[in-house]
Amino acid sequence: MEAEATAALPNLPDLVDQVMPSIAQIRVDAQGTGSGIVIDRDGHILTNRHVVEGATRIVVELRDGTTATADVIGMDAGNDLAVIRADLPVESLSPAVLGDSGLVRVGEPVFAIGNPFGLGFTVTSGIISGLGRESDGEPGGHRIRGVLQTDAAVNPGNSGGPLFNAAGEVIGINTALENPYGQRVFVGVGYAVPSNTALRYLPRLMAGEEIEHPQLGIAGVALNALTAEDAGVDVERGVYVTHVVPDSAAAAVGLVAASEDDGSGLDRGGDVITAIDGVEVQDVQELARIIDSHEVGDTVALTVVRDGEEITVEAVLRAWITG
Repeated sequence: MEAEATAALPNLPDLVDQVMPSIAQIRVDAQGTGSGIVIDRDGHILTNRHVVEGATRIVVELRDGTTATADVIGMDAGNDLAVIRADLPVESLSPAVLGDSGLVRVGEPVFAIGNPFGLGFTVTSGIISGLGRESDGEPGGHRIRGVLQTDAAVNPGNSGGPLFNAAGEVIGINTALENPYGQRVFVGVGYAVPSNTALRYLPRLMAGEEIEHPQLGIAGVALNALTAEDAGVDVERGVYVTHVVPDSAAAAVGLVAASEDDGSGLDRGGDVITAIDGVEVQDVQELARIIDSHEVGDTVALTVVRDGEEITVEAVLRAWITG
């Protein structure tokens, strides 16, 4: 089975033939292009929010040339996801299989299909380069967690299209690329929203429900021996609170942000969050992932070290405050 562990996809042409009917090309207002994934025989298509946001006319085209207009059914700004629905013939619809992105491993082969620069149904391949990345969701708001990083080429027009594994299952929805020069062209780093994130919110997206994401409402830094010394705390593991968002869950329970400037680097006097619901946290990203696994209105128990004393406070998570 060693061949399966390599980046090569010797059966790629067969896989492409198998999954191509589940891909949609999306044209927005006669100029913008994107991609989408057929998810059922009722004409629902999964894509990125930024592909269809604000559109006055959406046209989808399948690989067999079938076209139809589509309407936006639901959007998730925080994860850059959207579901649209097109009145397409049932016989033309071939739903994709959404796989388990939790099983994805670094180094495994993947391929993407989309419409880069308007070049319809383009196929590229590569590997999973990294896991657990973060990408921007709504500007100034919630960040997308657990993002898959790939070196399969994705460019403008690939957005909303699938990232497939070697079994032909969708494990990600291509959403962004990283370019240190600020250009919107691929230089080796592409990001995909995990399929498990899409599966979590699909029922609400298809029902047209408003989707909110939970927020604790703090900014902070990870503690280690050096940062703990700068902050003047004895704890060397946890998240040192440097800012509390007004009107947030953190503000409501009285979490204290650092505010005493002694010229040593970090301001002093801030709380240290060491655990959530008994699960230790060592950095802001880990804390954010735990919060993100909850829903707005959930109560979480925070283990906090304040002035050398360990206390527990219960915070009721509020909706993400953009800005």
